[in-house]
Amino acid sequence: MAMQTSPESPIPVGEVSRLIGGWIDRLGPVWVEGQIAQLSRRPGAGVVFMTLRDPSHEISLTVTCYRQVFDQVADVVSEGARIVVHGKPSWYAARGQLSLRAAEIRPVGMGELLVRLEQLKRKLTSEGLFEARHKRPLPFLPRRVGLVTGRASAAERDVLETARHRWPAVRFTVRNVAVQGVRAVPQVVAAVRELDTDREVDVIVVARGGGSVEDLLPFSDEELVRAVAACRTPVVSAIGHEPDNPLLDLVADLRSRTPTHAAKDVVPDVGEEHERVAQLRGRAQRCVTGYLAQQERGLSDWMSRPSMTYPHRLLESREDEVAELAGRGRRTFGHALDRAEADLEHTRARVVALSPAATLRRGYAVLQRESGEAVRASGEVAPGEQLRARVAEGEFRVTVRE
Repeated sequence: MAMQTSPESPIPVGEVSRLIGGWIDRLGPVWVEGQIAQLSRRPGAGVVFMTLRDPSHEISLTVTCYRQVFDQVADVVSEGARIVVHGKPSWYAARGQLSLRAAEIRPVGMGELLVRLEQLKRKLTSEGLFEARHKRPLPFLPRRVGLVTGRASAAERDVLETARHRWPAVRFTVRNVAVQGVRAVPQVVAAVRELDTDREVDVIVVARGGGSVEDLLPFSDEELVRAVAACRTPVVSAIGHEPDNPLLDLVADLRSRTPTHAAKDVVPDVGEEHERVAQLRGRAQRCVTGYLAQQERGLSDWMSRPSMTYPHRLLESREDEVAELAGRGRRTFGHALDRAEADLEHTRARVVALSPAATLRRGYAVLQRESGEAVRASGEVAPGEQLRARVAEGEFRVTVRE
């Protein structure tokens, strides 16, 4: 139960330390996994001191054990190795320090590490972190390249020299971090997240030279894999050599075989680009020249045709044809007029021959009453009736006497 304290009735430091020790003593033994960050084997001392660190976090714990406990694994355990410790938490009251007194130490073997990595790989695969739809394309020419690598390492030199040889104007933002050991994961994660927030950085390269499977373990850490998966900036993994396959290769947007290849994948070669531009210009020039030559040949073919060489020839031949047709038309029209005129004369002659006027010219006369009705028989008139006699050259009146 909680102690009752106040500013007026505090408890001494020693009492607090003693109470904490009592609470810790009630804890039972536990199995703890970590990486040896520091190992102290003092000659003649019966106790071995170690600092056990969580590879994914900036958290460490002091571990002590008797020499005979450590000697059982001394040949296979050193600084940087992963171990599993069975021990009991203890409290050193004089210094207020928590430690773990180990009764058994087991090294984490390669087979066990690979099994754990495979389990983590299956877990992340089931979450879809390695799917191709999450991969982002790299920019053709990045404004600035973020590089996460070890300080003064061969990987840093290979990336910078290769990139600047290919494109001298390329700019880098370099973040030097630990690339192995207990500090590697938190430093690499912090560097990647920092570069991801930099708006000038268009691509991030995480590079490290070759090494053993244990040396490359930080690049298969779950926290680092998730940090890269959450990046908005494309990430290139250049860890180790071609046979090395940390989980970072699977989540990165591009996996390069070596740091040197990472520079080639990220930065175009200025000479190759000049050559490509020259080839494209030559191809374009050949296409344009070929097209113009083709059009020129087509134009020459058209101009060599008779209709283009002597354009008036067609008109001249048509002129004779039109003149002939016009003459034929005039002759045909004249003949038609002559025939029509002859027909008209014949018709006129028949009309004249059949006209009453012609009869009157031969001495005949037409008698008409006042109403204009012609007299056709003598019985149609009566004595004393006035008639009108019409002759060829006029008319006169007559009176019927009998």
